[in-house]
Amino acid sequence: MKINNALPKLLVVLSAFVLMASCEEEIGTIGSEVIGDQDVNATLDITRTIRSYSKKLQAVQTNGLQLNQLGLYNDPIYGMSKVNLLAQVALETPNPSINFLPQLDSVVLYIPYFSEEITDDLGESSYVLDSIYGNTPMNISIFESNYFLRDFDPNSGFEDIQSYYSNQNDLFESFKGELIYSLTDFLPSTESYTETIFEQDDAGEGTSENSFVAPGIRVKLPEAFFREKILNMEGTPELLNNNNFREYFRGLFFEVEGTDTNLLKFDMTAAKLDIYFTSQFDKPGTRNRTREEKKITLLFDAINVNVFENELNGQIQSELLSQDQQNGEDRLYVRGGEGIAAVVSLFGDDADGNGVADELDEIRQNNWLINEANLIFYVDKDAITDDAQEPERLIIYDIDNGRLLTDYSLDTTSGESEQVDAYTTHLGRLVRDSDGKGDYYKLRITNHLSSLIHQDSTNVKLGVIVSQNVAVPNFQQVQNTNAPTRDYTEQVPSSSVMSDQGTILHGNTSADLTKRLKLQIYYTDSN
Repeated sequence: MKINNALPKLLVVLSAFVLMASCEEEIGTIGSEVIGDQDVNATLDITRTIRSYSKKLQAVQTNGLQLNQLGLYNDPIYGMSKVNLLAQVALETPNPSINFLPQLDSVVLYIPYFSEEITDDLGESSYVLDSIYGNTPMNISIFESNYFLRDFDPNSGFEDIQSYYSNQNDLFESFKGELIYSLTDFLPSTESYTETIFEQDDAGEGTSENSFVAPGIRVKLPEAFFREKILNMEGTPELLNNNNFREYFRGLFFEVEGTDTNLLKFDMTAAKLDIYFTSQFDKPGTRNRTREEKKITLLFDAINVNVFENELNGQIQSELLSQDQQNGEDRLYVRGGEGIAAVVSLFGDDADGNGVADELDEIRQNNWLINEANLIFYVDKDAITDDAQEPERLIIYDIDNGRLLTDYSLDTTSGESEQVDAYTTHLGRLVRDSDGKGDYYKLRITNHLSSLIHQDSTNVKLGVIVSQNVAVPNFQQVQNTNAPTRDYTEQVPSSSVMSDQGTILHGNTSADLTKRLKLQIYYTDSN
């Protein structure tokens, strides 16, 4: 059996020097103080103070993501989330030529799924879908949007990219225009489709042929709306260029309704809306006219914004309002989307007031050389109702400054595997019930810890959150409506915003001593 991987690449991975430039220290300097793999003389220390609690993030930026979502996700722990989508449209070819007596044939919206094409020994093709969750029918309503999506923020003098946030559903709802189409009892299908492709030879003769396209949302929209909106506007300033067009036709708002999980993830920049029509064209070199098949294509490769409506579990919501930041918590809640992060502080208090935690001071004075350092997070199995939905990956980052740790750019597993296995040295995958001790994640922070000891780096708080794909190094803005505080968060990894999953972990005060969050340090004392 021959398999052709047709799954589009979700992600844009920054070049190595960009990642290194974002790190706190020069990589060569940091690496010189890391011994490497453990040796027989290394000492294990698990006595250092670690404190952790959960932080519910405010609204997160959802434009500029590598993928978009649409649908509902009923998390067994956290509750129901509904994800709507506002999508800007643009003319593939501005100022389209429509010519005489146009007759609209059909309007086809196509949003491809992520899928893999499989070809058997007989040459027959089929598709396996990816990033599709649930099997409960839902309704999708498509409205014209009257909300104008800007490229740049006027509050910055149009120098910064405009951010749009996950909590703006009510705003976008208030700008809904005409209901264009309702898709009822929708379920994704593995069915492929045929598409008509038009070409024109050197003599100006038009030809068309059919081509297969991969599975996706593919629906015929009502013709009257697009006849008036597009075909009847030939030669007007509204169609002259895309700046004018985006002001004129501001986008489509996709709104979902349902009772259980039916969530789609896709690359909206690969979607399109084809307007098929025929009209009379002058035949080159003659005084005759010929009726030809044509199409106008609208693209979705500009601004796309997801908005969330979350019905967070009441008990969890109450607990998140009363987190003990001073001593830490017994349980850590972590979730993607409009997320929840675990906040981790290392090495305890600064009793002598010199600006450095006393335990870190002691380690610096003893000049420890670090073989390996790990944070071990055990899953709280008593709180997990469906371990099949546990996320495979967590990502750790400098939550104070919104950037990844040095260990990320130094991870030699990056780019060598499928995305689920990328960066596994630094960001270990979920380990399921190893030696009967329970499921856990091991996040290696060897270089981060070494820089704290030998480079006098700032002992920042660390954020831990669910990741859709750890190979995405980008960050999104977090909307903060309060003045900056010691627990102020400005950015979150993009890969967490794209994730729907969540889990619960044992914290540093867990009643189960064997599963408490711990910092493992394998070191050699150089004094």
